[in-house]
Amino acid sequence: MSDAPGGESLLFLTDEQLRQGIEAMFFAYRGFTADPDRILAGMAYGRAHHRAIHFINRAPGTTVNNLLVLLGVTKQSLNRVLRTLVEDGLVESKVGKTDKRERHLYLTEAGEALERKLSDAQRARMRSAYRAAGPQAVAGFRQVLEAMMDGDLRRKYQALRDSGT
Repeated sequence: MSDAPGGESLLFLTDEQLRQGIEAMFFAYRGFTADPDRILAGMAYGRAHHRAIHFINRAPGTTVNNLLVLLGVTKQSLNRVLRTLVEDGLVESKVGKTDKRERHLYLTEAGEALERKLSDAQRARMRSAYRAAGPQAVAGFRQVLEAMMDGDLRRKYQALRDSGT
C-alpha cells in the first residue's frame, strides 16, 4: 500500500482530511464560478441562467423537460430563467414536430456568443489547473467527481459525455 501525496492513504482518510477536501471543493467552486459570475452580473443573470445556456449548448434542441431533469430544478424556476433568456434573444424555443406540447430549445447567435464567453473563462481556469496538476491528477480528479455523483446523476453525466456533442 503506497501513500498518496501528503501521506494520505487512499484506503483511509481522517475526518480532518475529509474536512479539508470539503473546504477545498467549496473554495474551488467559488473560483470556478467567479469569472462567469462577473460576466453574468453585468447582465442581471445568475448561475441558473449559465447552467441553462451551458446545457442547451451541449444538446441543441433539447426539450424543456430534459433540461428540467438535467438541472434538477422546479418547472417554475426553469420557466423564469427561460422566459428571460428567450425575451433577451439568447434562446429560441420551437414547438416539437411530432409532439406539439414539447418545446425544443436552441441558442441564438447571441446566446452562442455568451456561452462561448462564459465557457472560455472556465476552460482557461480548468486548463491552467489541469496543467499545474498533471495528467495523473486530472484522471484522479475526474474519478473522484464521478464517484461523488449519485447513480442516476452519473448515468445522466455519462449519457451527456457519450453523446459527443
